Amino acid sequence: MDQPALHQIEALAAERGLIVMGAFHPRQVYGPEHGTGTLVLLGTGPEFWSVFSHATEYRDGHPHAVDRWSQRVVGGLARHLDVSCSFPFGGPPYEPFIDWALKSGRCWQSPVGMLVHDKVGLMISFRGALHLDAAIPLPAPPVSAPCATCEAPCTVACPVGALSAEAPYDLAACHGFLDTDAGTACMTQGCAARRACPVSAGAGRTDAQSALHMRAFHST
Repeated sequence: MDQPALHQIEALAAERGLIVMGAFHPRQVYGPEHGTGTLVLLGTGPEFWSVFSHATEYRDGHPHAVDRWSQRVVGGLARHLDVSCSFPFGGPPYEPFIDWALKSGRCWQSPVGMLVHDKVGLMISFRGALHLDAAIPLPAPPVSAPCATCEAPCTVACPVGALSAEAPYDLAACHGFLDTDAGTACMTQGCAARRACPVSAGAGRTDAQSALHMRAFHST
């Protein structure tokens, strides 16, 4: 099967509630030993919840619903395209999704430490990566992070100051806050810092999706 063009991958991903969150040629960023292929990162987009909330994995009551859905959907897409795929879960060892995201030129470290994306802001949820054998044409990435022209409301949004680019993430403070009545908004609507990012609106997150992610996060 011929290697698909990026716009074809984007269309097929959209049918599945996913978006292309970045792509790059590993040979150009890691060296010639990485071959001549293309790595395409897939993540949740505005249509994700409408697709996932009707899926068997969401309704069957078993753990790790989003990961199981991702394995089925991204794995099925990879088979359809006759390419290989990988996932950001299932380790150790884990695939270097954070480094891949940075190498794509569409993610950067935000002022609160976590990654920020040019289209979905701080609402990043990678669900898999496709590995193509050929180096397909790719558009140029943005010239700068959205944070470059932002007043960074994310830096003051966390009620307990758990997030900072200059200090390690304060997991204990975050989890402790989520256990209180005051933490209800974060548990039901999503992390306050993530919501404060103006670009996060592009993710189209529903409260139900954010609540699912927060329950999974808080249980770890």
